[in-house]
Amino acid sequence: MRFRLIAVATSLLLVAAACSGGDSGSDDQESTTGESQTVVQVSPLTGMEFGGEPPVNPVFVVKVENSKSGAPQYGVNQADLVVEEMVEGGITRLAAFYHTTLPDKIGHVRSLRGTDAGIAAPVGAHVVASGGAGPAYDAVGAAGLTTYTEDNNAPGFSTDSAKKRPYNRLVDLASLASQAAATEIPGPYFQFTPVGEEQPASAGARPVTSGTVVFSRSHTTTFGFADGGWTRTNGFAAPGEEFVANNLVVVFAPERDAGYRDPAGNPVPETIFQGSGAGVVVIGGQAIDVTWSKESLGSTLSFTDAAGEPVTIPAGKTWLELVSQDRGSATFQ
Repeated sequence: MRFRLIAVATSLLLVAAACSGGDSGSDDQESTTGESQTVVQVSPLTGMEFGGEPPVNPVFVVKVENSKSGAPQYGVNQADLVVEEMVEGGITRLAAFYHTTLPDKIGHVRSLRGTDAGIAAPVGAHVVASGGAGPAYDAVGAAGLTTYTEDNNAPGFSTDSAKKRPYNRLVDLASLASQAAATEIPGPYFQFTPVGEEQPASAGARPVTSGTVVFSRSHTTTFGFADGGWTRTNGFAAPGEEFVANNLVVVFAPERDAGYRDPAGNPVPETIFQGSGAGVVVIGGQAIDVTWSKESLGSTLSFTDAAGEPVTIPAGKTWLELVSQDRGSATFQ
């Protein structure tokens, strides 16, 4: 397992490159300065320091239904990172990432999409889903990612007796993880602000307290900012289980036809999460118009502001909106 390490010296902050690790991912970066150092390992999803040894389990990303039919959502509040992606019929799904906490009840779990390859690849996440069409399995497999699906008899799945298929699938991630082999984490997901450094000022930053992200004519997600965190104001989480984000990111990316239709006959879209384009990064109560860049499906996501200066993501939980550049929009005020 590989982690990006932060080496903090008495009078010098060193950001160490990702290094090859052993099975536990706990190898230290050697000092070449001669100064006394403490090596601190940080999460590839949040940039936050681990309280002790990093988890030995892989990063998991669980596909979660994001509609009234699948409400309430369970366990999303315990994720380290959440990505909202477009699927067919103008609706969205969530891709919830787990590494530091493995909930025993996440749901309601839905199926793979080709878009998941670009979403999961930066941290080599193992994708957990109810099932998927052949092209979706092919896209995720071509990215070198492991999948755990109920269709393929993965452990940990159960039925919510209060719901009907296909909206009644739950997963016990702790149970599933007990049978998953540790793998390398190429991460980090974002270019994080180094531990101990102040967040740099960015050109065009403006104060905001609310946001509206339009995915399609059928779906809009709204957010509010309070007590230092961003939460959905029209979400589907169980009471008290809404995900609270320190940072909110919107990425406008190309979209194409995935080449197949869902059981209802709707064409399935696929978002191409690589390349570059326009976006918005919201850090606390400040919104910054940015250009995003992601060289390959598995590259770290980076940003620059209107002046061409890097915009790094401060340590904390992040909600990422992956929106079509052709039919999506975002407004913050």
